[in-house]
Amino acid sequence: MRKFLVVLDDSPECVNAIRFAAMRACKTGGGVQILSVIQPEEFQHWMGVGNLMRAEAREKIEERFAFFREKMMENEGITPELIIREGETAKEVLDQIKSDPEIGVLVLAAGTQGDGPGPLVSQLAGRMAANMPVPVTVVPGEMTLEQIRAVC
Repeated sequence: MRKFLVVLDDSPECVNAIRFAAMRACKTGGGVQILSVIQPEEFQHWMGVGNLMRAEAREKIEERFAFFREKMMENEGITPELIIREGETAKEVLDQIKSDPEIGVLVLAAGTQGDGPGPLVSQLAGRMAANMPVPVTVVPGEMTLEQIRAVC
């Protein structure tokens, strides 16, 4: 089965990437894998505080994932898989792609702030694009749900 890998973060535009991945997976008989990355520099405090912060970050990710899982199951009949990693986001995305041969497409959302597509898109669909092991789909952050449906 071909999986669409999408990154779940706090950006509002990641919703478009998740929608696109779910709709494409539904249309093509694929699956969706949602990756969320916890930044390690957030936990460079005392060990106990760092562990508590890490646990809180995981809980927040799992809550947000639960919302998207419910919507995907309801709207597309897709049950996504959640992967949580710790590290630098671009590196963890690449490591996840390399570790799962079923991942066929990386889906990213471009930023909406007008100051470029965002750091992850710039890295993975820009500077590193020639060395990507899978195609990268960049979904504009300003796309409406109807426009995403029309494309899918």
